[in-house]
Amino acid sequence: MKPNSLLTLTLIAAVCLAESAVHAQHDTHASKPAANAPTIDALLALEKQANEAYIKGDSKFFDGLLSEKFVMREGGKRMDKAAVVNTVAGNKCDVRTWNLDEPWIAKIDADTYVSSYRSTWDGTCNGADGKPAKIPSPTRAATIWVRSGDKWLAAFHAENPIIDPKDSAKATVAPPQLAKKTELKPTDPSTDALVAVEKSVWEAWKAHDSQKLEDLTTSDLSFIDIFGNSYANKADTIKAWAGAICEVKSVGVTDGVATALSPTVKLLMHTGTADGTCYGEKVPPVHGNSVYVRDGDTWKLAFCVNMLATDLQR
Repeated sequence: MKPNSLLTLTLIAAVCLAESAVHAQHDTHASKPAANAPTIDALLALEKQANEAYIKGDSKFFDGLLSEKFVMREGGKRMDKAAVVNTVAGNKCDVRTWNLDEPWIAKIDADTYVSSYRSTWDGTCNGADGKPAKIPSPTRAATIWVRSGDKWLAAFHAENPIIDPKDSAKATVAPPQLAKKTELKPTDPSTDALVAVEKSVWEAWKAHDSQKLEDLTTSDLSFIDIFGNSYANKADTIKAWAGAICEVKSVGVTDGVATALSPTVKLLMHTGTADGTCYGEKVPPVHGNSVYVRDGDTWKLAFCVNMLATDLQR
């Protein structure tokens, strides 16, 4: 065999080996299992531990459970992690019985999930004035969970009393024992863009435009309304939004504050208003809490829980 033929074969073999190594590396990455999704049993167990710690005033547990980006609403105000941990430390509760049931879980993205459950309570916790206040019951709760290594941390929590729509004026926004509040300022640069998308969602709801609602939302959309009704999947949510329950002339979205839960997931807190009726009753102002996921150059709604904005009705 000629020397140049040996050189050619050697080069071909080298190229083949290199390509095989590349393909092997690619196959290794491709076959790498995706991060495990949380189970509803695991998240409900965390919820139960959180409720037990809350009753006992165990702020240390909450310090380890809450994400550094944790935020929630209480009485229309936004509370961060420090405010919640500080408040729990001062809790004084007298609870005879409590129970969590009817749980469900919905995906926001691979590292973010929402869990929801119904709770029933018989007991009191200290209110803003330091006096015992009856814990609202029953309620529908929701918690946003974010992955942190091999743990799941709470990044948001909300609870709505389960009520008849005609009794909405009697509802409270949250358990009265959360009194120490902190106001967060709108610093996230995507706030205006998210408010614009949220306004589009409200406009599509007003128009009963199911196709537009489909386009503006993720495939795993879920929702909890101001009456404690919950919708664990997109089909049920779109059906409720596009149905004939509400007749509205105009809508508004204001006071938006965005919080980044991850580079691709953001929570938008806002105030929503509508000129019209739902269930034959005038639509009250609501405090909206909407979770958006980046999809290319756009943001899509993945989950929202609306709360009665009783502080705006006084």
